[in-house]
Amino acid sequence: MNIEKRVVELVAEKIAEIERPDLFLVSAKLLPNGKLMILVDGDNGIGIAECAQISRYVGFKLEEEDVIKTAYNLEVSSPGLDFPLTMTRQYTKNIGRDLAIKMADGTKREGTLTAITEDAVMIEEKIKEKGKKAAVIESVIPIKQITETKVLISFK
Repeated sequence: MNIEKRVVELVAEKIAEIERPDLFLVSAKLLPNGKLMILVDGDNGIGIAECAQISRYVGFKLEEEDVIKTAYNLEVSSPGLDFPLTMTRQYTKNIGRDLAIKMADGTKREGTLTAITEDAVMIEEKIKEKGKKAAVIESVIPIKQITETKVLISFK
């Protein structure tokens, strides 16, 4: 049995059981060092209590079914700001926040996320030309051209 596939099923079962349809699985990976890392997010955030419930449920079921034959370390958390956005739901949750976007051509763009569609993100970018006042423009960026997107932290 594929371990990661079984973990995805178990997380979905627990999310349904705790009746939080706004929660969703971002990723589940068994790393070479034996760490089983599960990232869960929510449209309205996720708390430590929900992470603990998912951890206990998945850990118990994996032991009961003897899915993983070697020692492992189970970690369930929400993706922090250092994790890139990978799903449309994560973009939707971050509308109004500043993003740093790496493009497939190697360029970088920054701006405030204003909207998301199935195939593009819209951001407001400040464009500064020498000797002129910065102009704010609305840019539409196709998701296919994005290699990584991270939320920027503001200390203002």
